[in-house]
Amino acid sequence: MTQFFQIHAENPQARLVNQAVSIIRKGGVIVYPTDSGYALGCQLGDKSALTRIKSIRKLDEHHHMTMVCRDLSELANYARVDNQAFRLLKHHTPGPYTFILRATSEVPRRLIHPKKKTLGLRVPDNRIALELLDALGEPMMSTSLILPKHEELMTDPYDIRIELERRVDLIIDGGYCGVEETSVIDMTEHTPDIIREGAGDVESFR
Repeated sequence: MTQFFQIHAENPQARLVNQAVSIIRKGGVIVYPTDSGYALGCQLGDKSALTRIKSIRKLDEHHHMTMVCRDLSELANYARVDNQAFRLLKHHTPGPYTFILRATSEVPRRLIHPKKKTLGLRVPDNRIALELLDALGEPMMSTSLILPKHEELMTDPYDIRIELERRVDLIIDGGYCGVEETSVIDMTEHTPDIIREGAGDVESFR
């Protein structure tokens, strides 16, 4: 049975956050709010949970998940960035951006593009998401909640509950959290490359 938590957007209840983290650590798949819509998440490197997420979204083996982090403190463990790139990342996080970076050997293989050896990384500007990540103590694997028969992000936790009852372990109702996907910026070369213009302002990357 899918659990359903209503967590306060500005003052997340620690008890519920810790319960959510327990579910993640036990291999659970969760729906949680970010600053660019609701997302599916699971523990970093959990093969079984990742398989479930790919089944829910009907993703093929070439789709790679995003690593969602609480801040940039562990960035050096997972990605290779120069000083200029780091300054840009620091200025735009937390925020509705996904950055494509060169991955280190510490990144689980399931998160890395097989040919380019890159990963997607983001730090969401959402209090619930950040509290979850802080309590978890490590990044999560994540992807936007866009179901196969939908073209846009799902925004209503009660609609999500109807669609995903018994397919996920937890749905967190964090209220309205936007309807536009992240802006995607490729930071693997000296000059940033805007892959997708979304919720985040991209002017400083031009």
